[in-house]
Amino acid sequence: MSVIVIEFITLDGIVSDPDGSAGTPLGGWAFRYGPEAVAGDKFRLGRTLDDGVLLLGRATWQLFSRLWPGREDPFAQRMNAVPKLVASRMLSDADTEAWANSRVLAGDLVDAVKREPRDVVITGSLSLVRQLMAEDLIDEYRLLTFPSVLGTGERLFPTDGPHTELECLSVERVGAAVLTRHRKAAR
Repeated sequence: MSVIVIEFITLDGIVSDPDGSAGTPLGGWAFRYGPEAVAGDKFRLGRTLDDGVLLLGRATWQLFSRLWPGREDPFAQRMNAVPKLVASRMLSDADTEAWANSRVLAGDLVDAVKREPRDVVITGSLSLVRQLMAEDLIDEYRLLTFPSVLGTGERLFPTDGPHTELECLSVERVGAAVLTRHRKAAR
């Protein structure tokens, strides 16, 4: 089992509001490069989505549950079929019926991730990423870096975050962005 974080990110490390849905002044930065820049399996998840589980925070799940169920392209079919765990104290399983294969995560996030036998993919959901980061549970980062510098916003790696050594697994140009894969360095 691996925990894989996927994020749209700017050159200066900002991950907040890539699509503009949060209404921040500089939001929508990833989508300014056109739909081809963000559509489909840009993070090269492939079979990981078929065999793994998607972990989402409440806000990300609510956004995605309005977007994905109405889509029918091959990647959307994978997103709609993958089991989805929603970390939320506000939602119930009845609330998650809006998006197939979703259920509220029972119990403690860290314990649930440690017990999960499948690969766990976290998209967006910065508060979850940070909780798992603090517990050294992130195995891989797949970052789609866009050539934007915002100067302000939530950073993936906070200045007071834990020290982590990573090794680069791959670098690939994907339209206007660059997809990098980094894994925890061997100790």
